[in-house]
Amino acid sequence: MSASAAQPEASAESRAQAPPAALSMREVLRIATMRRLWYAQIVSNFGDFLALFAVIGVLTFKLHATAQQVTGVQISYQVPIAVLGILAGVFVDRWPLKRTLVSSDIIRGFLVLALLLATQIWHYYLILAAISVVSSFFGPAQGVVIREAVPLHGLRSSNALMQQVMFIMRIIGPAAAGMLVASFGPNACYLLDAASFFASACFILSVTVLRSPTIHRHTAAEDRGAIAQIWHDMQQGLSFIIHHAALLFVILALASGMFIMGCFGPLIAVYVRDSIHAGNKVYGWASAMIGVGILIGINLLNTYGTRLRNSIQVYSGLAGIAIGLVLLAVLTQIWSTLLGNFLIGFAVAGIIIPAQTMIQQETPPALMGRVGSTVMSCVFSAQILGLLLSGALAQVTSVRHVFVICAGMLILLALAGKLFMEPKHAPAKP
Repeated sequence: MSASAAQPEASAESRAQAPPAALSMREVLRIATMRRLWYAQIVSNFGDFLALFAVIGVLTFKLHATAQQVTGVQISYQVPIAVLGILAGVFVDRWPLKRTLVSSDIIRGFLVLALLLATQIWHYYLILAAISVVSSFFGPAQGVVIREAVPLHGLRSSNALMQQVMFIMRIIGPAAAGMLVASFGPNACYLLDAASFFASACFILSVTVLRSPTIHRHTAAEDRGAIAQIWHDMQQGLSFIIHHAALLFVILALASGMFIMGCFGPLIAVYVRDSIHAGNKVYGWASAMIGVGILIGINLLNTYGTRLRNSIQVYSGLAGIAIGLVLLAVLTQIWSTLLGNFLIGFAVAGIIIPAQTMIQQETPPALMGRVGSTVMSCVFSAQILGLLLSGALAQVTSVRHVFVICAGMLILLALAGKLFMEPKHAPAKP
């Protein structure tokens, strides 16, 4: 056969082996299961932010809570997910997915209604902690459903859609909650949040949820009882993460980004007051720029970043957060504050989307619940640690020095990932 005759055959073979083009957000939304999960995410997230900001308003202006007590609202919601996250994934990998999602929404809807009866600060802590316990099962189950419903080349867009909803609601939620509380009182926010959970359950009830069949392998832990079996399943998920260097790196990068956000949230108000000598108006702009940066970053990276490797985007995200922090530490102007916050938000998007996509692509379906819940536990633990350490570090040193310390940590993490956690490619055989 001549070389010219073999050439078309080779090109046809290469086209057959080429990976499919990444799906756009619009194409992902044509998948019925994904579309209805997205609707459920919109209504439930909007309700969540309404209720959370209404609770903060009640504690601040009605119960005259201290700053630490208000911060305790966030901590009481995040601690159960951080503690139970790893354990919840074991059950998510065993329970029916649809039943887990629907029952979680219904239970959380009734728990939100309990806020109508709350009169003491500890009542709010207890109710929010109970909601968090149930949410620790919902989050991993939702991740498994997305992984099963969306093809691998559509996971990036599906993650971008879900994250986009969360950050849009974070921007419009405070304003909507403020108007509702001022006009109708906090109970209106609680009722809307409960209704949003029931609506989310209805959307999920209307979808068909399938799980990939797995081969059950009998283990010695099953003979020792249920507790030993649960412990064995937890170890299996953790072992997979620890021995997958690239996956471990993106999880650490994601947790580091959330740690910085945890530190950054409480300290940015102090930075605006003490470093640039501005007031609430500038603080509001600065906080909004983080959300704007994340939204723009998610959309641009999902459209134009598909040709870049996930690891490259994570490195760039870590470096971008560090640059934004250094800009805040070196310059103390209003324009530099807004630009620095925008850069930090944009860079956080460069970590969130590729990290979640890589986690879903690299994790076997049988381990998705455990790996997803472990990631969620790490993220919430990092946020709690950031909340707790931000004030302590700022008392020992200045806020600007804290920003420099965090920037240095991110650069070291990026270097460690590049040197030790990237997969080693075997040399090509002649």
